[in-house]
Amino acid sequence: MIPNLSVNGASPLSLPSDLVGERDTEPSFAPHEERTKVRPAASPPGSPPDPEVVPDVTGRKTRRRYSRDYKRRILDEADRCTKPGELGALLRREGLYASTLRDFRFQRERGQLDPVSVAHQAAFKAQLKDERAKERQRLTALERENQQLKRQLRQAEIVIEVQKKLSELLGIPLPTAPGESR
Repeated sequence: MIPNLSVNGASPLSLPSDLVGERDTEPSFAPHEERTKVRPAASPPGSPPDPEVVPDVTGRKTRRRYSRDYKRRILDEADRCTKPGELGALLRREGLYASTLRDFRFQRERGQLDPVSVAHQAAFKAQLKDERAKERQRLTALERENQQLKRQLRQAEIVIEVQKKLSELLGIPLPTAPGESR
């Protein structure tokens, strides 16, 4: 038998009604539409929006794209942050995540933000594109030549067959190649 633990008729697990109050019918979080809205990068209050970060006005979720100059500027500011909290304030002000800053640093280490190496990469890509175009032209020419040689081979085989039949009709024996049986 379970002992009755109620006090003054109330269950020990229930709270008095004057402490509970009315329950909110609204959820404590923002509706789905507001949570998934694309928000432009945060700018300091009263300052014009950053022209290097263009907010998405179509309402579709897309990846933000940053210019190389913007990335270098953010990295310079991040490198100057020495006091506790300065880096976090910078990231909040710019609307960036720490992982984005890490990606910027990784790109800088690989030389992708350096204008000289970017120009070098562009020249390399252009050269590679030219080489691929030349290779495609060469392949097309080789395929054309291959088709022409196949046609010539078929014609030669037909001529040889006609010569064989003609020699049989005229009774002229043809010499046989070594290893060929007649």
